Amino acid sequence: MPGTGLWRTKSVEQSILETDEPDTKLRKNLGTWDLIVFGVSVVVGAGIFTLAARTAGDISGPSVSLGFVLAAIACGLAALCYAEFASTVPVAGSAYTYSYATFGEFVAWIIGWDLILEFAVAAAAVSKGWSTYLEQVLGLLGFGTSTSWDLGWLQFDWGAVLLVAVLTVLLALGTKLSARVSLVITTLKVAVVVFVIVFGIAFIDPGNYTPFIPPAESSTETDPAIEQSLLSLLLGGETSNFGVFGLLAGASLLFFAFIGFDVVATTAEETRNPQKNAPRGIFGSLAIVTVLYVGVALVITGMSHYTDLATTEDGTQSTLATAFEQNGITWAAALISVGALIGLITVVMVMLLGQVRILFAMSRDGLVSRSLAKTDPERGTPKRATILVGAVVVIAAGLFPADKLEEMVNVGTLFAFVLVSAGVIVLRRTRPDLPRGFRVPFVPLVPILAILACIWLMLNLTALTWVRFLAWMALGVVVYFAWGHRNSRLAKAERGDVASGGGVSDEQS
Repeated sequence: MPGTGLWRTKSVEQSILETDEPDTKLRKNLGTWDLIVFGVSVVVGAGIFTLAARTAGDISGPSVSLGFVLAAIACGLAALCYAEFASTVPVAGSAYTYSYATFGEFVAWIIGWDLILEFAVAAAAVSKGWSTYLEQVLGLLGFGTSTSWDLGWLQFDWGAVLLVAVLTVLLALGTKLSARVSLVITTLKVAVVVFVIVFGIAFIDPGNYTPFIPPAESSTETDPAIEQSLLSLLLGGETSNFGVFGLLAGASLLFFAFIGFDVVATTAEETRNPQKNAPRGIFGSLAIVTVLYVGVALVITGMSHYTDLATTEDGTQSTLATAFEQNGITWAAALISVGALIGLITVVMVMLLGQVRILFAMSRDGLVSRSLAKTDPERGTPKRATILVGAVVVIAAGLFPADKLEEMVNVGTLFAFVLVSAGVIVLRRTRPDLPRGFRVPFVPLVPILAILACIWLMLNLTALTWVRFLAWMALGVVVYFAWGHRNSRLAKAERGDVASGGGVSDEQS
């Protein structure tokens, strides 16, 4: 067990060995197609249905399509690194598990805490978006029902709560069943997206693409400096709305649209042949969604001038349906709203799945209560962890507003990508003997490019987002020293309290 204290690492062999413990064993029943479905189902959602139009109208203009390309390049570089790790360390936990094997326990905890920010907060935010579409669809059907209840001192979003509760039950019943549901829903929403591209081409006005990169807006007193991108602030720019800084800030925000492909890596332990299936699932899902995203961005900015997609004075934000409404195609707008309602279901479901697997991995290592790692003997799913995650997301989705959550999720995910990319370089040097089903080409060049691309996107997020992120990570450090540092399996093994490869028992939990 190399390293001690904060830097103690868990070997790859030990991580793989622990996947066979009877009480914490996950069922291996996923193939390449299942992983691609998971990846596409979680990525094709909020990015296409809500974020693209809003970013075009408020930040980037027609260059939003280029912003998607820049974000996709950063994701692609990081995906290469994820694929190598997923094929080398096919264990639940994704970036958390990889960091444990390369950087040590403290960094692994920080990444695990960081991934909670990515998956749980994203699930809550997207479920609130689904609730908004539910209200719109109910209105189309003649029901003027609000999905939020005004309780005076707070707003209770019953639509979001209903969705998370149902999906939590579904995930507890098994990931194979979840994959089948994802396949049906993903097929429907991809069909809607393809319809948008094919049908919308006929309504494109080439003049709407000019100027492709609109001139930067002048700053106003209502836009405080801390709301600028950090890069713009550091370089003395007045604003990060439109102009070159707007394009870069848009790319950083649009990164939210790609979040989820790394969920494929969290399911590697449940994959029948992770050495081949995990890389194929990661690259397959990323390639499909990139083509769809760029196509949609070009269509909506060609159908409507970017100024017509801007957020209105009363706070109403444009969506994918807005461009069709402005062209008088109301029936298509209604179809898109229904497609979004259906499509966002799988986004929330796979986000919940990713969060459960991260918590499961941390629990199995003793960094949180070991009882959460116990799996159901019949279905092979970690029911306790699933129920806990579902309950937390229900509270967040039901009671808290979703403002600024996309950027919070982005900075956390990009930070994880940086460490995964660096981890490939470290593990190549420390464990060159490990069998790798997939190898990143041109190491260390490609991982270094991935790190630089992710840091670049992080710098283009707002300064306020960085403040919130650092506060969240500081809280994580407190939690680690209050519990994980003393109770992890490796810590107990150092003290001789319990064998580091021991199983879960009620006494240990």
